[in-house]
Amino acid sequence: MDTNLISRFAPVIRNLTAAELRGSPSLRQKLTLAQDGDLQVCYAPFEYINPSARVVLVGITPGNQQMVNAVAEARSQLDAGRDLDHVVMAAKQVGAFSGDIRGHLVNLLDHIGLHCWLGIDSCMALFSSARNLVQTTSVLRNPVFYRGKDYNGTPNMTRHPLLRSQLAEHFLHDVRALPNAVFVPLGDKVSAALEYLAEQGHLNGSRILAGLPHPSPQNIERVRYFLGQKAREALSTKTSPDKIDAAREGLRARVSALA
Repeated sequence: MDTNLISRFAPVIRNLTAAELRGSPSLRQKLTLAQDGDLQVCYAPFEYINPSARVVLVGITPGNQQMVNAVAEARSQLDAGRDLDHVVMAAKQVGAFSGDIRGHLVNLLDHIGLHCWLGIDSCMALFSSARNLVQTTSVLRNPVFYRGKDYNGTPNMTRHPLLRSQLAEHFLHDVRALPNAVFVPLGDKVSAALEYLAEQGHLNGSRILAGLPHPSPQNIERVRYFLGQKAREALSTKTSPDKIDAAREGLRARVSALA
């Protein structure tokens, strides 16, 4: 595992103030990796890779709260005298897809049969007894902020030089370290980034299971329709049932083909 960044930032994390560990503005200043105009990339200890992972759950980028939680956990581990490998492993595990998003994600993964391919009763086990089978990551591994707020896909990461370099430098390290895993992108922007990498020859397109609706509570209507919990006639005009139907059937077919 690459420990260059945690080696560089461990002294910084050890000396953060109590206010910075709670997320005061100076935290981002001390953890800045790169900046280009309104875009800022900060370090967070998310470089741990689980070498036995068979499925990789891919978000867009860690948000501010995830960064704060991971840095606080890293500080706790450093204060306890843990080695750097353990520090980043513990920090990575804190808060991964926690809250309502985890339940929605598990239901979606089970609905397409991923648990059967993995040989577990439910994908909920990926967050407990079967944690060895999963890697959680982001296409932009380190937290990105745009105009001070969590990055949400604008500007386009495959076109902006700074973001494209982050994608290539860090996420591709995960791809190369997990040659036999399948990648599950969460959201259209993440799917587009993985497809871009496949077009560039960095990732086998057959290993990308694209099409799940994002499991956030804000996207609950699409999630419920995907799961068969909401009728087509009850959908709002913002939801395209044909697109979701095609994605669902395509994902089920691709997971069946894995077996």
